[in-house]
Amino acid sequence: MTVELVDVSKTIHHIQVLKNVSFKFENHQIYGLTGRNGSGKTMLIRAIAGLLVPTSGKVIVDNQTLHDKIDFPPDIGITIENTSFPNDLSGLENLLALSKIKKIATINDIKDAFHDVGLSEENWNTKVAHYSLGMRQKLSIAQAIFEKPKLLLLDEPTNGLDEESTWILRKSLKKMSDGGTTIIIASHDKDDINLLSNVILRISNGQIVDKVMPD
Repeated sequence: MTVELVDVSKTIHHIQVLKNVSFKFENHQIYGLTGRNGSGKTMLIRAIAGLLVPTSGKVIVDNQTLHDKIDFPPDIGITIENTSFPNDLSGLENLLALSKIKKIATINDIKDAFHDVGLSEENWNTKVAHYSLGMRQKLSIAQAIFEKPKLLLLDEPTNGLDEESTWILRKSLKKMSDGGTTIIIASHDKDDINLLSNVILRISNGQIVDKVMPD
């Protein structure tokens, strides 16, 4: 799935949080958005997800302009920082409930997603109320990938993850990108972005100011 930003700007309460951003995200790539807190990374993620309507400019997903005939990209998976889940349900019960909305994922798809983020079978059946920060983060990523989306947007996905879990995530994302998924990750952690991404975009004051390849 391709995503093209054409002169995208956004003003909120007289503050310009995105400034004439133009860029094309291609298939088979993992893009990392890095920059200080408040630089515009999350705003860019929200604009691509259709959760933020640009003041000017266009977001085009597979030749369809958002907020024209469609408001949200089709076939999308997304995590927003601090995703919440019902605490009285287990991780498996949470994703089974979500799977009933689109009805395109099987229980095996859910279990595969748990495996891909490093959640054990014991974790699947544990109530979310007893999850650690890292387990909650893995559950959030699992809900974003279990329906095998063609566009995956991850906001601060390594928050609460240790180094081993970050490597597991990297392996899973690489498998998805090889299968054609366009992946865009926002993080303030340069090391994690360097580890997870094929292409790194540095964001500052609501603009893409640099494009680099990871070390």
